Amino acid sequence: MKIYDISQEVFSCKVFPGDPAPERDVLCSMEDGEFYNLTAFYMCAHNGTHVDAPFHFVRDGKTIDEVGLEPFVGSAYVAEHEGVVTAEDAKFMLQKAEGDAAKRLLIKGNAEVSLEAAEVFAKAGLLLIGNESQTVGPEDAPMAVHLVLLKAGVALLEGIRLEQVPEGTYLLNAAPLNLGGADGAPCRAVLIKL
Repeated sequence: MKIYDISQEVFSCKVFPGDPAPERDVLCSMEDGEFYNLTAFYMCAHNGTHVDAPFHFVRDGKTIDEVGLEPFVGSAYVAEHEGVVTAEDAKFMLQKAEGDAAKRLLIKGNAEVSLEAAEVFAKAGLLLIGNESQTVGPEDAPMAVHLVLLKAGVALLEGIRLEQVPEGTYLLNAAPLNLGGADGAPCRAVLIKL
């Protein structure tokens, strides 16, 4: 069994333009004579490796605590792609995935999901799509792609790191923090090759 940590370290993570960066506050330090170390932190729900809930872009969509765990835990397929993912690319990726892995797709590389590809993924009944960028769609206009996927019930796992992961089928665990009423949540995402 091999375990791949596909998460970013939080305090040095990439941040979507305009979002606040994570901040650490050392409350107690053994170096300063305290009996223990204690850290508090502040961060945006969409910093680093994170999950988008439908409520992020859909007014009456489910919040992260209302989304079940099924999309985030189970077989997943890692497909490598560079550039814009077209509808044809999306169909090809889904064909390469087999069985249950076809329900969770992680895109390795500098890839941007086009609106046409999002429609293919939504119609295919994906439970989850993940990518290495901080947003699944174009950075300058992510809303349309998010709306297509989130309205179809496709969970989004953004900001993953797949450079060490070969294409193929894995067991994914990317359960988000249970943040009541939130539009998204950070997660510690791992892939397991059995």
